[in-house]
Amino acid sequence: MIDVLLILLVFFMVTSTYLNLDMIPAVSQDNHEGPRAQVEKTKPLLVRIGADGAPVIRGQAVTLDALDALVRTRLAAEPTLPVMILPTGVAQTQALVSVMDTATKAGARQVRVIRLKARP
Repeated sequence: MIDVLLILLVFFMVTSTYLNLDMIPAVSQDNHEGPRAQVEKTKPLLVRIGADGAPVIRGQAVTLDALDALVRTRLAAEPTLPVMILPTGVAQTQALVSVMDTATKAGARQVRVIRLKARP
């Protein structure tokens, strides 16, 4: 009797790993395209962080105060503005945190950190 239960237990444990957990959608299909289409129309603000820790926007190094003003200006025009931060591999973590804090304090709700992987 215990052997049968053990076999059933192993069977259900193995087959449960093959379950597709995406069967229950979190968002209804009718409303699925609305928010995504709106986000894709908005061009993100790309902030690069150089090796010296200074934020760079479109090739121009800016201060944290200038970054704050720029994010506030862009958010006034586009409330769903995504801010993407791309630090270099040698940028200090404190510089990344400072840029993230500045963007968040300016009102940005979609702040993402991007990491690029080198191709072999």
